[in-house]
Amino acid sequence: MDDKSTILGFKRRMALERFPVDGQAVKNLISAGLTWLKTNQEIVNALNVFPVPDGDTGTNMVLTMQSAFAEIENSPETHAGTMFGAVAQGALMGARGNSGVILSQLWRGIASAMTDETHLTGKNLSKGFVNASETAYKGVVKPVEGTILTVSKDIGIATEKAAKKNDNPFEILEVALEAAAVSVEHTPELLPVLKDAGVVDSGGKGLFYLLEGMVRWMTGEALDKPVADVKTLSALDFETAMGDVEEGQDFEVVVDFKPFAPLVLDTFYAGLEELGTSIQVGEGDGMYRMHIHVPLENRYLPIDYCMELGTVTDVALENLVAQMEDIESAAANNIELTPLNPGEIAVVAVAPGPGIAKVFASMGVTAIVEGGQTMNPSTQDIMAAFENLPTNNVVILPNNKNIVLCSQAAADLTVKNVKVIRSKTVPQGLAAMMRLLPHGDFDKVTSDMKSALKDVETGEITTATRTVEIDGVKVNDGEIIALLNGKLVLSAKSLEEGCLGLLEKIDMDDYEIMTLFHGNNVSKDQVASVVTLLEEKYPDHEVELQDGGQSHYQFIFSIE
Repeated sequence: MDDKSTILGFKRRMALERFPVDGQAVKNLISAGLTWLKTNQEIVNALNVFPVPDGDTGTNMVLTMQSAFAEIENSPETHAGTMFGAVAQGALMGARGNSGVILSQLWRGIASAMTDETHLTGKNLSKGFVNASETAYKGVVKPVEGTILTVSKDIGIATEKAAKKNDNPFEILEVALEAAAVSVEHTPELLPVLKDAGVVDSGGKGLFYLLEGMVRWMTGEALDKPVADVKTLSALDFETAMGDVEEGQDFEVVVDFKPFAPLVLDTFYAGLEELGTSIQVGEGDGMYRMHIHVPLENRYLPIDYCMELGTVTDVALENLVAQMEDIESAAANNIELTPLNPGEIAVVAVAPGPGIAKVFASMGVTAIVEGGQTMNPSTQDIMAAFENLPTNNVVILPNNKNIVLCSQAAADLTVKNVKVIRSKTVPQGLAAMMRLLPHGDFDKVTSDMKSALKDVETGEITTATRTVEIDGVKVNDGEIIALLNGKLVLSAKSLEEGCLGLLEKIDMDDYEIMTLFHGNNVSKDQVASVVTLLEEKYPDHEVELQDGGQSHYQFIFSIE
């Protein structure tokens, strides 16, 4: 730490000890925590233990905190408890992924403990940490130790003990940070999969960075330089599909954001020109919309760039390669949803690709929410899909394990009668739709839809994003891997080998139909090769092919 930082930190600490830590001080702490988390988000993303392309814990936590901070950014509120309440509300509505929902529950616990507190003290901050952990644990059906939950619990235990002798909130915050650091390092001892992969828990690490950012702000340390350089994980192989696409036109990225300070457009354009082409920037009511076409390897850089400049409110990524390679895929976006009559059962389904969305629509889904691996919708996104529907009976199909908690959060916030069918895969969601009776008894229909989840086997083919050994399966970064009902079952050198190996893990004599949803990262020739191979290997089975349009996963198998 340099002399200037030391002096700044000393002044801040003296101010903290002389004046009450009110709502505005809370705002500063939240801002610092968000900034430091954002600075180190790729480190958190890189801690993804499973070798599949869903390493987005850091991104989900940052976007959740962006939403939380947006609630207080311009607030003149001086009441600490009221400020924490606004943070909790913003985090809940903007929560993305399991990590974001758990983080929102931590803020909810702190807020409920601080409701009547005008300013922070060591004792009420400790009480907030304890209540945060208890609230987060209650929000998870089957809590797993060695995760962010454990870290939150250890923080609560440490700060509660310290607050018996110390009422200085800053020193309690330091205790919380130290407890988080120790707890994160111990997570591999509690969760063997972390130890096997040689990483600590990503959600716990994200919580650590939030707290560390607050402490760094208090001590005057910089918040703009990450603690380590981390290469963004990306093991997607689009090489074959990109053969005839003009360089720099692979992905379309659109970002809506509100700048922290007046935007210097010339400087902003110059930064964007280093990333891609077809740049457009629109302005309205203090908000900006940035549009750009970028190469595959740059697809996340415009988002990061905008997040450095302001609060990101919306992000859209479009795979231009897939559109150019197959014009028919564009037609999949013209989804015709079945009109809902008042009083009928509505179904909201999360779909990771336009083709899959079209299939859900054909089965009677009322509303589609875009989402899947690395693009988890927020609580608000899901609520917006059903709040204005002319019925009180709503079913949500998350179709991804990382979207279940957000779906449940949306259900808990509404006055409507909403049930979440905990579908963790697309095939499970489609199986549940087979049991939908729009005019039936709501409890009976939802019970039937839930029971349908076990009627289907789900296979997924993707590319490994790390070298690791899990459940006895050795995986090398960049290899084809197969998952059966979410469990890693094999690693292979080719798509064909991976698909055949996956089916060998299933007693195919018990099933009659296999449906393949191919993604936007696999060529027509590769799809044809796999289908021909499967038809030859399983002549007595019906093989159906659908253009799913999903990212990251070359194939999703539905075995019925």
